[in-house]
Parts: sequence; C-alpha cells; structure tokens
Amino acid sequence: MLVTVQDGVATRIQGDPSMPFTDGTLCTKVAHYLERTYSADRLLYPQKRVGRKGEGKFARISWDEAIDEIASRMKAAAAEDPQTILPCSYAGTMGYAQYMSMDRRFFHKLGASLLDRTLCSSAGKYGLKATLGGSVGMDPERFVDAKLILLWGANPVVSNLHLWSRVQEAKRRGAKVIAIDPYRSLSAEKCSQHVALLPGTDGALALGMMHVLIREKLVDGDYLERHTLGFPELKDRVLAEHSPEWAARTCGLRVEEVEQLAIEYGRIKPAAIRLNYGMQRHAGGGIAARTIACLPALVGAWRDAAGGIVLTTAEFSNLDHAALERPDLLAGRKPRVINQSRLGEALTSAQPPVKVIVVYNNNPVAVCPDSNKVIEGFSREDLFTVVMDHFQTDTADYADIVLPATTQLEHYDVHKAYGHLYLLANNPAIAPVGESLPNSEVFRRLAARMGFEEPCFRDSDEELCRTALRSSVAEMKGIDWEGLKQAGWKRLNVPEIFAPFANGGFRTPSRKCELKSAWLESQGIDPLPFYNPPAEAAGGDGELAKRYPLAFLSPPARHFLNSTFANLVRFRDFEREPRLEMHPEDASARGIRDGDRVRVFNDRGSYMLTARVNGKPRRGVVVAPSVWWRKHSPDGRNANDLTSQRVSDLGGGATFYDCRVEVQRLP
Repeated sequence: MLVTVQDGVATRIQGDPSMPFTDGTLCTKVAHYLERTYSADRLLYPQKRVGRKGEGKFARISWDEAIDEIASRMKAAAAEDPQTILPCSYAGTMGYAQYMSMDRRFFHKLGASLLDRTLCSSAGKYGLKATLGGSVGMDPERFVDAKLILLWGANPVVSNLHLWSRVQEAKRRGAKVIAIDPYRSLSAEKCSQHVALLPGTDGALALGMMHVLIREKLVDGDYLERHTLGFPELKDRVLAEHSPEWAARTCGLRVEEVEQLAIEYGRIKPAAIRLNYGMQRHAGGGIAARTIACLPALVGAWRDAAGGIVLTTAEFSNLDHAALERPDLLAGRKPRVINQSRLGEALTSAQPPVKVIVVYNNNPVAVCPDSNKVIEGFSREDLFTVVMDHFQTDTADYADIVLPATTQLEHYDVHKAYGHLYLLANNPAIAPVGESLPNSEVFRRLAARMGFEEPCFRDSDEELCRTALRSSVAEMKGIDWEGLKQAGWKRLNVPEIFAPFANGGFRTPSRKCELKSAWLESQGIDPLPFYNPPAEAAGGDGELAKRYPLAFLSPPARHFLNSTFANLVRFRDFEREPRLEMHPEDASARGIRDGDRVRVFNDRGSYMLTARVNGKPRRGVVVAPSVWWRKHSPDGRNANDLTSQRVSDLGGGATFYDCRVEVQRLP
C-alpha cells in the first residue's frame, strides 16, 4: 500500500497499482486504515490500573514507570519459577519483527512458558504437512486460468478479495465456480453452485468424491504411480467404506450432489481448490484438510499451474526463524507449552499458576474460546497482566499496565504472505503517534531493565528484518532487506507460471504426495485418509443434539478482521448489531421472526442477538458473524461465550465451529 504524507501526517492510503497481485486494490477494512491510526480512541500513553479488574479505569504513567513495574514483577516471578510467566500473542500484527522476534528472544532468555499459537490454522497446516509436506500449494494468481474452482470453506469476498477478483475473471471466461459451505456466504451467492453440507463433514465429502473418481476411472494413473504413495491402499478403503451414498448421508446432501461434484472435478481441467480455515476448526479438522489435500494428486491437477489446491503458501518463503527467535537462549531448558486454545483452562488451573501474562497482537478475552473461563482467569487478583495494543480492548480492561503500540504506518517490518508469492517490506510512513512504541522496542527496553547482556537484544528493527531474510530456501534466493525495502515488494524466486508439483517434488520426506503418511503413522494416527467427525457440530441423535439441536458457526463479519476493526464506528455501523442468521424452518419451529431479539445458548454460556431469518445457513445451522467486542454487544457477551476449549485432532487447533446450541425468542 502507498501512504501520502503531508507535514508528518498521513493524509491518504491506497493500494500500490504496480503490485501484480493486489493491483492497486485494498480491502474494505484497510482502505480506511487511517481512521484506525488517527482514531480519537487510540491509546497514546502508558497507563496503570486504578479501578477493579475488568472495570477499565486507568491513570497515565511514564514509560520508565511502566518498564520498572513490569521488570520488577517479572524478576520476582522468574526467581520463583520462570514458567509462571506467559507471553500471550497472536497475529494482530503479522510482520516478523513485531510478531515473532525480540519478544521470542526475551521470553526464551527468561525461560518463560511457551505458547502454542493455535487459534487460526494449525489443524489445516498439520493436515497439509502430512500430505504435501508443508504449507505450500498452487499460485493463487493462476486461479484466473482455472476451468473449475472449488471454494471449500472459503468466503473470499470477505477475506481474500484479491483472489476473488481472479475467481470472477475465471468465471467470466467460462469457469464453473462451486462453493462448499454450510452457509450461503456472500461468495456462495455469486458462485455457479452451492453445496451446503453439514458443518464438519468436509472430509466425508472428499472421501465420497474419491470413491466416484476411482469407480468412474477419472484418476490420473500415471501421476499416481510416479508422484504419490499409498494409492492402492487408499483405493481399497474408499471403494469398500466410502460410497457416495454414505457421504451423502453423512454430509446431509443428495447422492446426486456428491456424484456430480466428483465427476466434474475429475473431468474439468484445470481444477483449482481454495481451501480455507473455517472447515478445519472442528475436532476432526486436521484429517479433513489432509483428506481434501489428496484430491489434486488423484486427478493429476498438479500438472497444470492453474490446478491443485491452496490453503496457504507461507512455507515457500520460509524466513530464518531460528535467527529471529533465538531458541538457543533457552540454554537447554524445556519450559512447559500452553495451548492458546485452552487459555481459560491455563489461567484458572495450570500448575504452577500463571502469575504474569503479557498480551500483544491479541485480544484473548474477545477471541479465545470459552470466554467465561478466560475472563475468570484474567479476573484473578494475583495475575499481573500487561497489554500492548492500539485500543483499550476487552482484554485491556483487565490489565494492570496498558502500553500503546504502533500501527503498521509507524514501524519497520517484513511480511511474507500466505495468499500469494511475494515478500513485502513495511516502511514507516509517519512517526509513532503519541508515545506509542513498536513491540520490538518494548522488549528491548524490558531486556535492558532485566539486565540481559546478549548483543541480540540491541538489534534494531531493520536488523531484525535483515536477519529474517537470511534464509537458505531456494525461493528466497536473491532477496535481501535493502532491495526489498527500496522496492516495497518482490516476487519469490519462482517462475511466473508456477506449477510447483507438476513433476512431483513435494515437501514430504518421500518427495511424493503422501496418500499414505508415515509421519501420521509414527504418531499412532491412521496413515490413510479417513473420516474423523466433529465432536458436536454434525448432528446426530445423541443427548447433546436433543438438548442443543442447532450447529453454531461464528465466521468473520465482513467489516471485522476477527476482533480487529470491530471497535471503529464506521465498521460497527456497517454491521449494525450482533445478528443470528437462521433458516426459516428453524426460526418458525421456535416462533422466531425476522428482527426478533433472541438468546442463543448452551451449557457453556449464552449470547443475545437479533434474528435475521434469511435462509443463508442450511437447515439445522445458525450463523453469528463475528467477532464483536463484548463491550459493544447488547449483553456484554459474544460468540465465544458458547465455544469450547476442545482442540482438533492435528495441531491442537481451536474448534470454534464445532459447537451446538439452542435458540429462544426473547420477550
């Protein structure tokens, strides 16, 4: 993006028209980023709590006072057991200097508890690792040349605008575009076809498709023989166990839908699959992603640059994580690992207890599952909480110290993308607003106050960016910080027409697409694709389904990015109010009409919303576009009052969309 600055003030923000993938376009949210940077609600100074936890009352202090207080509390905790200190960060900032560099060095030196950052995509990434060898896939720029596109759990109108423009162009050229989603999203409404399966049954649909592809002899025998492992065993399994009739029953579809989808996928070439994170946020999500990732190899879709699958391209641009994060500073210690998806449990029952928590790039009170447990933890009087942010979030209300952070316009950083094949430099356009500081600088100051003497704690942000790019992977060859900083962006060292696995060369140990995975087998997991159902979402006739008959989904609202942007008036006005979208039959059975106030609830909690009886969710599913800040909701709650701390089969991922509820009309 390009920023116009006059007299030190950013006056305009726009997309860079020379950048091939974004082509001068910014998404709805980032197009108004200046409103975020210059918001009247922006945190400008360090503050210390003067009210009760959760009350959100603070008084201004100096940076020296703040750093002294934090260092003092950390020294005391570390003297007892450094594992009582917990970093709590996520991807609110995804540049590597501010996301995972000086902070990791600092906590490694302390010997603090390690955080397993699992809220978004870990299940799917592990699934792709088992099959393809890592977070790699087809070049998203090539979707424009595909003749069949499956948007599988993807809503690119909302979350992947620059891919969507290519999908639209492919459709104008005659491509068929099919959305596979329990919800008729904005993207599904514009597709050629919508396959509305039950939540969490995506793996079953893929297995049913495999059966048809093999039965109808639509597989690419030459590709399978040369570039895959385990096809004979997979063939025996799916023909014996996973008929299209079975898949249709499991997914809540008609048999004809399964048959047609498979036959078209086998016959129309090139065929591209955009797999997204929503479909892997359930108990069986990792195996589901792994199973779907097998499909392109079956039909030889990888032969063409416009064929294959993409969940993320992140590992084509592997940065030098060891040099950035310095795990050697642990000096042989092996601190405990806390799964972020179980943060509520960790803050309320971990032994030894968490006594100091530092929150940055993150708003866990709003975004972590099972909010009531999370709040119970943050409410502890013996928990010292530091929050670094742009705004006084739901989490900041529980802080002891709040520190003002810089936005993207105010610091150096280097970004790799997981939706294209470019590296990007983030050059500061303006000086930090107020007394805000980059995350990296806060940890530099803390390291100095803690007496850490290693030279790495004095690295500048530009040195961190330089370090990140010292990577040995071939795709990074020829890219350094000085050149990237000057250019703004550079394509990875790959061909313009890039078909990464046309001749095999997968990132697996065998260099083949592993339909049978030795890596999974070594963990005691079935090495072949199988159906691993969700714990709650897909229905059934058990006791839980009788009490809570509706599956509950909480995908991103169009104008929010998880909880980011959700505090800005412009975007709250667009979204109007928290809403629960319902199928007319589900609403009628409960005496609910469009516009009624409703309560959605389960054993974990409840949430008040306005019903929108629009038929966008399939029958048996309700959808609450999210994530609203709790303080902006009618009853001070949000969707994560209902979600659980259960984790996925692979990667320990969050299972936000594996949730059952009931809905009642309020008087």
